[in-house]
Amino acid sequence: SRLTNLGNLEMTWRSSVHFHPLLVRILHKSRLRYYGKPEKKADMPYQAYFEVADGSGMMSMVLWSSLCPEWYSSMKVGTVLLLEEYAVKESYPFKTQPTPGDPEMKRFATIEISLNVRNPPTKISIIPEEMVKPEWGLPEVKYRFVTRSELDDLPHNYSCDVIGLVTFLGRAERVRKREHGEDFWLYRWAHAVDGTSDQPFILELFATSQPDVFERIHPMTYLVCTQMRVVRDVTEHAANTIYLTTSNESQIFITGWHKGQPYTKDAKVQNFIQWTKSQSEVIQIKKTVIGGYYPFPRPPENFSKY
Repeated sequence: SRLTNLGNLEMTWRSSVHFHPLLVRILHKSRLRYYGKPEKKADMPYQAYFEVADGSGMMSMVLWSSLCPEWYSSMKVGTVLLLEEYAVKESYPFKTQPTPGDPEMKRFATIEISLNVRNPPTKISIIPEEMVKPEWGLPEVKYRFVTRSELDDLPHNYSCDVIGLVTFLGRAERVRKREHGEDFWLYRWAHAVDGTSDQPFILELFATSQPDVFERIHPMTYLVCTQMRVVRDVTEHAANTIYLTTSNESQIFITGWHKGQPYTKDAKVQNFIQWTKSQSEVIQIKKTVIGGYYPFPRPPENFSKY
């Protein structure tokens, strides 16, 4: 009876000092961000964004500082949270925005929920899924899965989710975050097939905040990648190259990590599982490759075009 909702929070936040508890479900989760600098003395300079929702709509939630190592791993997409003693602030205008699986969902973009270890000290409770009641009206997690046969028709920067059987995995490579900086992004290329096309998904997988999964991707695993962005190379001399790259909110799952994930109920995921049951493992293994240098997007065939 003491609960509030996100819609009410947006209307009343300026006139309130203490906020009633919130009951929300996590729909999106960003990678963990480290913002430490040598000249600044911060104990735990970490931050993570989540998009949370209830029956009234969706809002950003920020996890700060020492709450990140304590809570980040247990806050998964689909997790239901009871939040007490949180702060509300105007939203940061330059953060990335994930594409909601439900286009009808209302987004409250003017404010964000701030979870801190003090001022005030937030109380976070995870509600087990079996205790979640339908009358709470919490939305289900929805996805935008596409098949390989649908990919060629999608526009540049389109956000989607994919599932496939890994047939190629390149070695881990590094690229500088800034031209003269000392920080690097770690990434690897992968191919995955789903039986709907002769062509594989070409995936540029940057290391997210899931090192245990990133390091264990291998051929013949079932790979799910969420919140991927379509990249089309439409320059004059390039072959019409299309691939998918991870975004700030991408999550990656492989065989062994799928159990209990919300996407297992999705129709396209179910269709993919049925397709894999019809495949010969021996034949598929013969088609797989691992490691080596993978130049992509490929340069033109002759030097004059280059």
